[in-house]
Amino acid sequence: MEKLFERHDEYLSVVPMTYVRDMMTQIDWSLRLIAIKGAKGVGKSTLMQQYIKINFRPDDRHVLYCSADTSYFATHTIVETAEKFVKVGGRYLFIDEIHKYKGWSQEVKEVYDLYKDLHVVVSGSSLLKINDGQADLSRRMVEYIMPGLSFREFLWMETGVRLEAVSLDALLSSPNEICRNVRTALYPLEHFHNYLKYGYFPFSFESRRSYYSRLESVINYLIDVELVGCRGLESGNSRKIKGLLQLLSQMLPYEVDVTKLSKSLSLQRVTVLKYLKWVEEAALIHRLFSDVDTLTDLQKPDKILFDNSNFLYALSTDTPNIGTVRETFFCNQLTSAGHMVEYEGLRSGDSRIDRSIVVEVGGADKGFSQVSGVPDAYIAADDIDSAAFHKIPLWAFGFLY
Repeated sequence: MEKLFERHDEYLSVVPMTYVRDMMTQIDWSLRLIAIKGAKGVGKSTLMQQYIKINFRPDDRHVLYCSADTSYFATHTIVETAEKFVKVGGRYLFIDEIHKYKGWSQEVKEVYDLYKDLHVVVSGSSLLKINDGQADLSRRMVEYIMPGLSFREFLWMETGVRLEAVSLDALLSSPNEICRNVRTALYPLEHFHNYLKYGYFPFSFESRRSYYSRLESVINYLIDVELVGCRGLESGNSRKIKGLLQLLSQMLPYEVDVTKLSKSLSLQRVTVLKYLKWVEEAALIHRLFSDVDTLTDLQKPDKILFDNSNFLYALSTDTPNIGTVRETFFCNQLTSAGHMVEYEGLRSGDSRIDRSIVVEVGGADKGFSQVSGVPDAYIAADDIDSAAFHKIPLWAFGFLY
């Protein structure tokens, strides 16, 4: 155990404390079993370490942070670790990168059932299946999804100005007031397009120069390691997935042609649809459908967007289409804030939010012709800084979380 505590101390000695994301207060840390899921690089490890640093003394041995991808877990089990930890008075066990430990779910369930006073927090890939293998954790484990930075959080880290998140209802009902409050503190348009290019992952603040190379490393890791390990992707087909993403980066969202993709990648149509589902589960893309109620497992999506606009800039060989960038940002911020986004283009507008709100995304000159006569319809317009009637600045949707 002493070796684990030494590594625990090393991790906590270097964790940054300047910015603590609001998700810290959204998690009920009193629960006995918690899972924090999210894409590589969004800050799961940092959040766990910050929680420990805030709530425990540096020499407190009632808490232990460890990572399942270290050499220690090559020769020790989770159950064995928990047993030794409890015997020395341990109460709070944090295990990072849990998806890298084979059979983790069965052992975590066993630990939960054996040690009633032990609180366990695990973190893992977006691909992590809580109800995995033979262990039914769904009744025991509470799951939290951690997205990348919102535009609001990026502004805080970029400028030092901390502004409160707003609800979608508040934004739609009082957009002018919300936009005015933001503009009294800073000029959002000064920073918005920088966010679209490099603002989603916190590690952009470590080095802007190497940001896209690190972003490509994240994408390669998700495909080569996590899809192979968590979804059984044949390693030889990882290049096919990367080719699929490259093709998607060059397509406009409304030109989803699965047959064309199949021919380009020399894959069967059903395989392409399966890969699209997996890539979405890995938080690389969003598949949008016009009717989620009739959705089948391998249904062709009506629109495909990248998960966030930073991926689009990293993978595009040319400057991405600005309309695609805008729609990608809008979908990302809404889904990250917990809202349902469906494709509305077959009817009117771009998106249908929470089944009832229709939003058309565009530039400053975007008018209401496409949503004329549609109740509860709005325009999310780029390059404006104040709202007029139902026309709201696109950047303002980056304040939802």
